[in-house]
Amino acid sequence: MRILISGVCGFVGSALARALADAGSGRVVVGLDNFIRPGSETNRAALTKLGVKIFHGDLRVASDLDPLPPVDWVIDAAANPSVLAGVDGRTSSRQLVEHNLSGTVNLLEFCKHHRAGFILLSTSRVYSIPPLAALPVMAKDGAFHPDESAELPHGMGAAGIRETFSTQAPVSLYGATKLASETLALEYGAAFDLPVFINRCGVLAGAGQFGRADQGIFSYWINSWRRRRPLRYIGFGGRGHQVRDCLHPRDLVSLLDRQFTAPKIEAGDRIANFSGGAGSARSLRQLSDWCAAKFGPHAVGVDPAPRPFDLPWMVLDSAKASRVWGWQPQTPPAAILEEIAVHAEAHADWLDLSAPF
Repeated sequence: MRILISGVCGFVGSALARALADAGSGRVVVGLDNFIRPGSETNRAALTKLGVKIFHGDLRVASDLDPLPPVDWVIDAAANPSVLAGVDGRTSSRQLVEHNLSGTVNLLEFCKHHRAGFILLSTSRVYSIPPLAALPVMAKDGAFHPDESAELPHGMGAAGIRETFSTQAPVSLYGATKLASETLALEYGAAFDLPVFINRCGVLAGAGQFGRADQGIFSYWINSWRRRRPLRYIGFGGRGHQVRDCLHPRDLVSLLDRQFTAPKIEAGDRIANFSGGAGSARSLRQLSDWCAAKFGPHAVGVDPAPRPFDLPWMVLDSAKASRVWGWQPQTPPAAILEEIAVHAEAHADWLDLSAPF
């Protein structure tokens, strides 16, 4: 089996490539990366040693895919993953659409040509912002929790957001590009009889994640705390009660193995949530407590002004993934945080290398 991973030298792409290459079983893993992300170059040598053949190319340029060999499956792990992309002044809205949507179209055309299956790593950010921003919450043990005494939005419960939750705009420009990519992928699958799966992931986290607050909050917070860099609780009263789940990308490999060999799957089951769930969820305040116990005290500033698209509680319910795929996360959150901390200890320059602006 030949597998192509786009964004192979990014955090998620490289983690999947390592795990798939280590597993062997006759798999040949190739990857494509444009190395635009600071820090991505650091993964090239390690992947090459594992036998992963890496092509330097840009998904936005269709001809850059021409040198790629035929494959059986494509895993699309390439994206600008920031919910602030296109509106934060660092990237233009056009660049965001070209990266996240036009790149997906080029990959789908590649799949059509080679009769390859397609797996899109999507995001929790395809879910509608207004009902999530207005979610009734209560603070307990330094973290927000949904207030179950109030009426929760359709498609949500104490276990998190289900696939039936609204995806109506606004979902952010980033979320819109991923939602549009999902629709196009399913349409290509139906039109050209290609196996297609949409894996909506919670916050992916682990050692080697690039240290940007808008893209890898767990890594950013731990690395910043270890180096005594400035940190702030932004919005929500400046208390740090906002909550995110976390999932290690290698926990997706068992799922990918099943999807590679899946029989015909009903159309409604081609989209599912994959996350660490409520058991993995941590607030910034709780993450600070963990860092203080690990590294010692560090002052955190307060900025009560809200940030665009921020949400008080964002946790995915993966019950459907368990039902359809028999999937469960394997890496507990404590192990994820410890892995990041070990990497932070060993790489004193990681923030400067992976997030230079």
